Amino acid sequence: MSSFQYLKPTGSPFVDRHVTRFSDIVKPWNEQEIVGVGIVGAPLSKSSISHSGAHLAPSTIRKAFSAFTTYSIEDDCELSSFEIQDLGDIVMHVTDIVHSQDRIYKTLSEIYATNRKFLPIILGGDNSITYPSIKAFSKAKGRVGVIQFDAHHDVRNLEDGGTTNGTPFRSLLESNTILGENLVQIGIRDFSNSKFYRKYVDSHGVTVFTMKNVRERRITEMIDEALQMMKGQVDVIYVSLDMDVVDQAEAPGCPAIGPGGMSAATLIEAITYLGEQPKVQGLEIVEIDPTVDFRDMTSRLAAHVILHFLKGKARIK
Repeated sequence: MSSFQYLKPTGSPFVDRHVTRFSDIVKPWNEQEIVGVGIVGAPLSKSSISHSGAHLAPSTIRKAFSAFTTYSIEDDCELSSFEIQDLGDIVMHVTDIVHSQDRIYKTLSEIYATNRKFLPIILGGDNSITYPSIKAFSKAKGRVGVIQFDAHHDVRNLEDGGTTNGTPFRSLLESNTILGENLVQIGIRDFSNSKFYRKYVDSHGVTVFTMKNVRERRITEMIDEALQMMKGQVDVIYVSLDMDVVDQAEAPGCPAIGPGGMSAATLIEAITYLGEQPKVQGLEIVEIDPTVDFRDMTSRLAAHVILHFLKGKARIK
């Protein structure tokens, strides 16, 4: 037998014939109809009001896929039966933020129009991608309810800085893309917002669960409450995850890190439970800056979130 059998491409991972890694089942999109899960990158970070390298996050999250297997030992569940296609990244304009956001909206709108049955997972990018992402989702799916995991309300005024990563939910509310009564914010953190903006979300009927609520109640109870409020009011539910909802000790790679945030375990429990809900038909993950992360901890957590979301979906297959 030739000794060339020991040669392999540079950087190739160790291969165990009895192990399937998540990266093994994520296939490039062949531009045919998407019938399973579709992953789309929206690498925009120029709209961040603080320093951000979030445009690099889609790549580091994808890289983290190879760190995990497709087998859930807790559920004795194998995810390798999922059809998962990676559609690639939406190309951002070099200088024009609004044009970049418009590209996100137009690209996702076209994808949804021609692929009616797939489950989208959007990888940001900063939180400014949320407005065009949900706007496109709403255009295709009808009445949308949103469960937002975030340390911040993200309803800043549009006069002081335009459409930034602090304004997406203001834009969604004021454009009537979503109704305040169909928006639930979970994990809003102490000393990270202003009274003015708390009054703003209250005036629009937004439901707010602070981190104190998260500490004192079971996360699935709050989600059940949110689902009950939206029952009969929405056609689909979209999950928006800003990773800065997680405590800085477990998600150091966020531009707006802070103490007193959600634990990774609580977030994973929440996302798994949301995955079990048939009306939950979209997930986005935003606000990871790989340039300030430690050993890709935050991107690895994001990859784990996706795995648990799909595990939830596997439970209702």
